[in-house]
Amino acid sequence: MDRKSPQRAALLGLLVNAALAVIKLTAGIVGHSFALVADAVESLVDIVGSGLVWAAFVYGGRPPDEDHPFGHGKIEAMAGMAVSLMVIGAGIGIAIEASRQILTPHHAPAPMTLAVLLVVIVVKEFLFRNARRAAKKTGSTAGSADAWHHRSDAITSLFALIGISASLIGGPDWAPADDWAALAASAVILVNGVMIARLPFQELMDSHAPEVAEKVTRIAMQHAEVEYIEHCAARRSGRGYRIVMHTEVDPGMTVEDSHRLTGVLKENIRDAMPEIDSVLIHIEPYHPTTNAPRRGLPNRTEDRGS
Repeated sequence: MDRKSPQRAALLGLLVNAALAVIKLTAGIVGHSFALVADAVESLVDIVGSGLVWAAFVYGGRPPDEDHPFGHGKIEAMAGMAVSLMVIGAGIGIAIEASRQILTPHHAPAPMTLAVLLVVIVVKEFLFRNARRAAKKTGSTAGSADAWHHRSDAITSLFALIGISASLIGGPDWAPADDWAALAASAVILVNGVMIARLPFQELMDSHAPEVAEKVTRIAMQHAEVEYIEHCAARRSGRGYRIVMHTEVDPGMTVEDSHRLTGVLKENIRDAMPEIDSVLIHIEPYHPTTNAPRRGLPNRTEDRGS
């Protein structure tokens, strides 16, 4: 698995957003379009967001050290949350300014702003798909946040395109359509900011990943010396997962043999699932009960404890 693909996607987004921000801001000012200026502001936020995400990927990819024995992956979720808060802040700012512009008489936007927006929409949609593909490969919450940030910018540009078109077609009486488009775009930006925050928030709260835990459990149960998996918990950390598993074995197994077994299980799990960064296995004696059938899988709704 290529864990650096979201990092490259973030860097590409950073460079492209810098160019788009300059183009949109210039066109918006010269072409008298607040919707395009608002779109440029969104791109400026994208620049900061992509830079933050890229820095988080670089730092989060560092191996564990003495001060951070569990690695540095959490910073990616923190970066994702920061990006979402910036998106929300940009949405609020654009909404306030758009409302003010609606009440202020001004000229209709210049036709050349439409050509700029068409190019922007195509480029931003490409960046969204590229970043989302990279994020899916590695399961990166920061990469996912960065991808949807690009989609948010594309939607903002689409609203601006509609508003400017209405202004140009409708004449002077429709000049405020440009500002109404910016106001509508701000609502989309706000909603998108909240949606972006969901995944990094879950990671920061160490939410359980049941589908990962179940897959790990089934891999462990394939070993003949494992009698029962009493408990298995999985949580995301950066671009990987950390597993805690309680494994029941024959009570007569020696400490040396059980230690050897944990090593084998860890190797089997990480070979089958490269996204697993660490596996902590607690060995317990197996005693047949009605709750723990021999060679069975754990009850998902019950944790019998150690």
